[in-house]
Amino acid sequence: MPTTWTLRSATLDDASWMAELRAVVMRPDLERLGRYDETRVRRRFLDAYRPEHTSVIVVDGVAAGLFAVRPEPEERWLEHFYLGPEHQGVGLGTAVLAQVLSDDGDPRPFRLNVLQGSPARRLYERHGFTLEREDDVDVWMVRRG
Repeated sequence: MPTTWTLRSATLDDASWMAELRAVVMRPDLERLGRYDETRVRRRFLDAYRPEHTSVIVVDGVAAGLFAVRPEPEERWLEHFYLGPEHQGVGLGTAVLAQVLSDDGDPRPFRLNVLQGSPARRLYERHGFTLEREDDVDVWMVRRG
């Protein structure tokens, strides 16, 4: 695992590199599912991007990834959790997710969705997320407090 990582608040200026990272990270799963569209993968992120809910994961002074937690009245949605390919598989995702999910006294459950067949599902399951429902493309998961 990287020796140092920090989080910083996202800004509007982060949107373009974040949309590009999303396209890179999601491409293999979207192609496998027959759903990859070069423009749509970026546009969906940009249309939903809210910097006030987004954090940048910084490793050795460089942006390595991002995640967003969108608060709703009854739940919190973990969205856009992406790490650059060079930062995957080294424990960074596990460390960041553990911090995101650390007990902050908020009783609302966390929810997320992940693509069918994505290796990220195993990460979420290791952190207590369970299957809520699924279809041919998406898997919705929940982690109750």
